[in-house]
Amino acid sequence: MSRDRPLTARSVIASTLLGSEPPRLPSRRLVQAGALFGLAEGTVRVALSRMVKAGELHNVDGSYELAGDLVSRQRRQRESLLGERRPWRGSWRLAVVVAEARSAGERLDLRRAMRTLRLAERREGVWARPDNLDPRRFGAERAVIDSQCEWYEAEVADDAALAGALWDLDGWAREAQALRERMDGLIGRLEDDDRRALAPGFVLAAGVLRHVQADPLLPSDLEPAGWPGSELRLDYDRYDGAFRSVLRGWFLEWE
Repeated sequence: MSRDRPLTARSVIASTLLGSEPPRLPSRRLVQAGALFGLAEGTVRVALSRMVKAGELHNVDGSYELAGDLVSRQRRQRESLLGERRPWRGSWRLAVVVAEARSAGERLDLRRAMRTLRLAERREGVWARPDNLDPRRFGAERAVIDSQCEWYEAEVADDAALAGALWDLDGWAREAQALRERMDGLIGRLEDDDRRALAPGFVLAAGVLRHVQADPLLPSDLEPAGWPGSELRLDYDRYDGAFRSVLRGWFLEWE
């Protein structure tokens, strides 16, 4: 099981806003979120200033809202939680690199775009996935891929074998089950309004959101038996509701 990433002031701010609809909160709320992790008000406000300068936030009348890449990240997060797929007719989409003399930055941009659109690299310069995602969801990432690649449609002799070679499906499923068990261990405390569960609950929620974004969203025909993708999302929906209820109470204590 992967370890939780340490939460800096920046990550607390980003995670708090990524989980807000709309993604805008007064500075005092973000200071309060930082207090959950023992972060001083000055530390949080310095991080806010730095994020504004970096183009990650906008400051609007004392409130801060997501900007730049974080807006796209929230969109990807929402889409990952929905886990929507379209019917699969058995074909695959291939993206083959044809651009020459690419810079290191262009190569990195391509890898990021491929991961965002859930394509995996079969061999150097050849990326693939089952053709079961709605192309209308592809935005700036599709433009990055189009600038460096050509697209092809293909049929595969053994679809399940290729899916298993492209993604660590067993590893994803094990981590998903571990996250479900951890949510199960905390949700009772949250539903009992235990404020001490907020900090570990915050960290766990961030871990679940990262993990659903790594779900390859395969056609059901290619998912291993017992694939826990839907169960993870259902568990998170209940968990998130309990967590937000306790968090609202935490914020009200500061009024």
